[in-house]
Amino acid sequence: MEKVKNIEWLSVLFTAGVGAGTLLSTGAGGLLPSLLLPLLCLPVLFRRKLLSLNEKASVSLVLGTFLLLGFFCARMAAFPAAHLPGMLETVAGRAAQGLRAFIGAFPFRADDTAPLLTALLTGDRSGLPPETVAVFRNSGASHLLALSGLHMGIIYLLFDRLTRVMGHSPAARRIRFAAILAAAGFFTLMTGAGPSVVRAFLFIGINESLRLLGRRRKASRVLCLALLVQLAMDPSVIRSLGFQLSYLAMAGIVLLYPVLEKWYPEGLRQDPLRWIWKTAALSISCQVFTAPLAWLRFHSFPRYFLLTNLMAIPLTTALMAVAVVTLVLGSLGLCPGFLISATDGLCRLLLWVLGIIAGL
Repeated sequence: MEKVKNIEWLSVLFTAGVGAGTLLSTGAGGLLPSLLLPLLCLPVLFRRKLLSLNEKASVSLVLGTFLLLGFFCARMAAFPAAHLPGMLETVAGRAAQGLRAFIGAFPFRADDTAPLLTALLTGDRSGLPPETVAVFRNSGASHLLALSGLHMGIIYLLFDRLTRVMGHSPAARRIRFAAILAAAGFFTLMTGAGPSVVRAFLFIGINESLRLLGRRRKASRVLCLALLVQLAMDPSVIRSLGFQLSYLAMAGIVLLYPVLEKWYPEGLRQDPLRWIWKTAALSISCQVFTAPLAWLRFHSFPRYFLLTNLMAIPLTTALMAVAVVTLVLGSLGLCPGFLISATDGLCRLLLWVLGIIAGL
């Protein structure tokens, strides 16, 4: 029964079912949900008899049920359904509008700072000049402008560091858990709940829940459980390119990155060359898994992806962290001038670096 207990197997079979159900045309599969539902109920109705089956038959039955369940969910998602925004979504939408307006009115000295921060923090790229968008595209850094797990990860790390001052008592751990999940969830809604951001939120939520409960955390299982939950909530998301690239990138990080990271010889923990290698290994791992799909869809390959990620991702991380602190203090009327200058300087430095790479 080890395969049944292993969430990776259940997630893969469920995903295969969702993929098969999504590929089937609506006209041919319109009646299938009504035919599948009784089949899915059989394991529950005959659970006592199923317990007497041998292990191989039980495993096959459970895995087959998850395959059919994924197919059923995909077919049900094909039927149109009305969606009314809830109160939390409405509040998050208004917060996003307020944040965009606040960033636009903030006294940054550089003209590019406010539009770039608006794109990085809210996903709204409408204020970016065409030449700035071209610099990101030509340097292979377009993924930095599209809200993704990277942006959620930066927000998560920032909140994780800030809440560590609460300590590690059981009460403090519960408060930190609630604060981090509330902030991540609100950021997800505020930015439009794109597939890659939702994936990052689920990954953080599952990982933090396991940490709170003192359970062992295995990256592959957390990723597969996030995949299972996201497809169960919205099977139609499997068509999204952002969803596909996000999970492929994470698969590269989970499966290939540990192998590449171990290639670096043992030495000092604070060795700067080790940090460079780890960043390069992370970039290579993501690119190996996402490049085939990107080539099929766009017929292009970022030639300088390694150089771009080695330089742009640390700068983007620093820019977002400093910008969040600057905006929070600015909203309280306590922001010192050097933080505004630092935000402007990091913005100019990021654009300058990407401009050089784009011109290669």
